[in-house]
Amino acid sequence: MYTKTLTALALTLGLATTASAAEVNLSLAHWVPGTHPLQTLGMEPWIKSINEASNGRIDVTIYPSSQLGAAADHYDMARDGISDISFINPGYQPGRFPIMSAAELPFNFANAKGGVRALTEWYNQYAEDEMSDVFFCMAISHDPGTMHGKEKILVPEDIKGKTVRPANATEARFVNLLGGASVQVPAPAMREALAKGTADITQSPWESLYIFGADSLVKHHLDMPFYASINVFVINKGVLENMEEQDRQVIVNHCTPEWAEKMSAGWADVEAAGRDKIAADPEHTLYTPNAEQVQMWQEAAAPLTDEWKKTISDMGMDPDPMLNGLIDALKKYDSYYGDQ
Repeated sequence: MYTKTLTALALTLGLATTASAAEVNLSLAHWVPGTHPLQTLGMEPWIKSINEASNGRIDVTIYPSSQLGAAADHYDMARDGISDISFINPGYQPGRFPIMSAAELPFNFANAKGGVRALTEWYNQYAEDEMSDVFFCMAISHDPGTMHGKEKILVPEDIKGKTVRPANATEARFVNLLGGASVQVPAPAMREALAKGTADITQSPWESLYIFGADSLVKHHLDMPFYASINVFVINKGVLENMEEQDRQVIVNHCTPEWAEKMSAGWADVEAAGRDKIAADPEHTLYTPNAEQVQMWQEAAAPLTDEWKKTISDMGMDPDPMLNGLIDALKKYDSYYGDQ
């Protein structure tokens, strides 16, 4: 009797364990540290919500710090099934995602939260045109970043003759237009580039200078929302298509403009607080351009928009409604810098 009771209990416990185990286990790859606010304040709550919405059927394991591959390879990793979900920076592969690169044009994004909501909503209509071999989930970003250097940065002339670690391919082109030389490496490598003298300036959001250990190397900062580094979550199409319908719907429901804002919010707040931290440090100097100097920067960036429009035209598409659509979406969510 005692043995039968133990056997029955063991079977019951085994069934309970099996029932509570996730039925779908996904991998999520990214290339920033596991302590980064993108993971702790963005990905982890997102994964928890997915798990709860699926009644425990779906779980996601995070692989940070380029564990599954280099930063520039994360799109192809999701496409090829090396990861089920990837966090990518489209600008790390110049020319591959020309429509999305509209969002890299300087001086469009005033903030991240409404900005990524607008960008995700806008890009949903174009994702199948240039990211057709994956499922586009959402775009996310940090609070707008700027230039941080070893010497004063206030006007475009200050970039001439300098080497700059840009945030993406569009910003690399901007650096070249300003008479500087670009040294394009991922964010985790910015400290090494600055320390070795490979770069005099880096583009970065504020708190990331501390996250990647570059705060002691750049003490001069251009105090304006210069650029948005656009990032995207993409999902392997086969994995999504092979899910049960109820599970697939859970994932789709977590790939929305609203979730883009939620995913970005914590990261955006942390980066914005980094500016206050730097401003309070007497070893650092912030340079805030006046209206005339802001106009100088905007005029210097104008050729980038012309080049982008030509690229889109050469693809047989009309760039004007495309760009105007992005700007209208940014205005809708009070995140267009041109309105400031």
